[in-house]
Amino acid sequence: MSASEDLMRHLDPLEPAEAPQKSRELLTQIIERHGSAGDMIRTMAHSPAVLQGYLDFSRAMKRTRLPRALSEKISLAVQEWIGCALCLEAHAEAGRAAGLTETDIALARDATATDRREAALVSFGLRVLAEPSSITNDDVAGLRAHGWSDRLIADVVGLVALNQLTGSFNLVAGIEPTAPN
Repeated sequence: MSASEDLMRHLDPLEPAEAPQKSRELLTQIIERHGSAGDMIRTMAHSPAVLQGYLDFSRAMKRTRLPRALSEKISLAVQEWIGCALCLEAHAEAGRAAGLTETDIALARDATATDRREAALVSFGLRVLAEPSSITNDDVAGLRAHGWSDRLIADVVGLVALNQLTGSFNLVAGIEPTAPN
């Protein structure tokens, strides 16, 4: 495969008029509310089920108890492992907006943090993605010993699943970051 084939889109974004009926309705609502629909969302419109599922799951995950900066650290660790450049760029930008330093971002991409409690949770998030069958009662007890609640531990599993959906979708669709001008 040539370098130019690597950068080719596999799935094209849709305009509302091109999308299946349910996706057309969802895209129209998003555009009316926000003025536009992003590339990933417009590409997800090929599948009304995926688009609806993503939108519902994304909204639900906004109600987690994870602090925003910590959520971005976990997302960075997960996206580094998945290899989605677009997601890494988006989560680094969101992390900076949430107060993360460049050091925080670099450490998160290595699935760790300067704070031991946070490092345990970030590392756990990556294990949920990469090797969930290896997680034991002792691992969960260790997170509890760091002061993390069962609710927050469950929230991490949801956050990882959402990141897996977006990262995998972007990679399969061939969605890459926009080159700077």
